[in-house]
Amino acid sequence: MASTINKSPENHSSRAVVMKTHKFYFVSQISLRCLAIFATLTATWIMLTTKQTTVVFGIQLDARYNYSSAFKFFAFANLIACVFSVLSLFLAFILSSKEVDPTYYFYTFLHDLIVLLLLMAGCAAATAVGYIGKYGNNYTGWMPICDHFAKFCHKIIFAALLSYFGILLYLILTIISANKSRQIQV
Repeated sequence: MASTINKSPENHSSRAVVMKTHKFYFVSQISLRCLAIFATLTATWIMLTTKQTTVVFGIQLDARYNYSSAFKFFAFANLIACVFSVLSLFLAFILSSKEVDPTYYFYTFLHDLIVLLLLMAGCAAATAVGYIGKYGNNYTGWMPICDHFAKFCHKIIFAALLSYFGILLYLILTIISANKSRQIQV
């Protein structure tokens, strides 16, 4: 009688649904992590190579990312997120073909949440300094610089947009991981 229960059509179809869900989970993990690697690596590369020299009132001035601690934090936050994305991508490849312990999903959730928060902090810092660079602050006497360093500012904006795209990708990854980690039996 036990052999007829295991061979029932309902048991076979439920196993097929579980396998299809498992495959969809890992395909989405791999594709979203690849996109996150591209976004964060490109944002890092743009930040590290962005510089501009211009003459203002007869004085030669430079604009570089490393002149601002917020831009340095932004560049290295993206670099760390990229490295962690590569490591988690390898782990996703390895575990996609195996039966996975359910606690893996919880650790993936924590990883994705930490990277999401790191990217958010870096983007917030870069956005704040970028806003002051574009519009200045009359109350403190900080003048806008983007009218003199337009190329530099446009590259910073593009890097920030790529990093915000990385935030969106990691938000989706965090939601997927949180949903899968709910399956842990306590």
